[in-house]
Amino acid sequence: MTLQQSRRLQSLLLGTLAWAIAIVIFFPIFWMVLTSFKTEIDAFATPPQFIFTPTLENYLHINERSNYFSYAWNSVLISFSATALCLLIAVPAAYSMAFYETQRTKGTLLWMLSTKMLPPVGVLMPIYLLAKSMGLLDTRLALIIIYTLINLPIVVWMVYTYFKDIPKDILEAARLDGATLWQEMVRVLLPIAKGGLASTVLLSLILCWNEAFWSLNLTSSNAAPLTALIASYSSPEGLFWAKLSAVSTLACAPILIFGWISQKQLVRGLSFGAVK
Repeated sequence: MTLQQSRRLQSLLLGTLAWAIAIVIFFPIFWMVLTSFKTEIDAFATPPQFIFTPTLENYLHINERSNYFSYAWNSVLISFSATALCLLIAVPAAYSMAFYETQRTKGTLLWMLSTKMLPPVGVLMPIYLLAKSMGLLDTRLALIIIYTLINLPIVVWMVYTYFKDIPKDILEAARLDGATLWQEMVRVLLPIAKGGLASTVLLSLILCWNEAFWSLNLTSSNAAPLTALIASYSSPEGLFWAKLSAVSTLACAPILIFGWISQKQLVRGLSFGAVK
């Protein structure tokens, strides 16, 4: 076998492996969407049915039972607000730690990341009582604050990593040209790191959109996002798989579409590197 043939075979094997992994990852989403167009009888059929008569019964039931757009609007408002607040705090924090590093910087970053290891149920009661005493139960503001706090360590870490890849010489040159701190941040630093910031924003949005624990425990109806709508289809009588798949499809569709549209920014951010 020649070297060229060996490379072709290697490329074919890697391509086949990549497709196999992609199919395995995508199959649960495909099956969820497929099940959403089945009747409850077809959804429970054994063996599973790939060929069936599709129906919109489940989606019509969701529309009659609940106001989907109200839940969706809560998810959009809470996720985008929490992400914006995260960046507002994370960018200055990451800037100071990346360009004015001290002996305690690494320890501070590790401590922030260690807070993600704390099980949420361990702090549920004090946070619930605090939200109740402040009149924040079943409000969007409560979820925005909680989502900001739980995602802030990851956002700070990501922004810090991107900022560390930027040579300090670029910022020093801007200072020599008379740039103020604000101009240095807005006109120099953020444009260079925009790819990394875009991927950070996307990850934060996904984490906020998918958060279920706090939305189920701190909301009931007024501020309930889509994750709460999904949970409402679990009843003492059991799970209605077709209806649950339909509401899950409606809940996942917006963030999946947004992620698909933003995939270039995500890849660019994950492979971010400053001009050397």
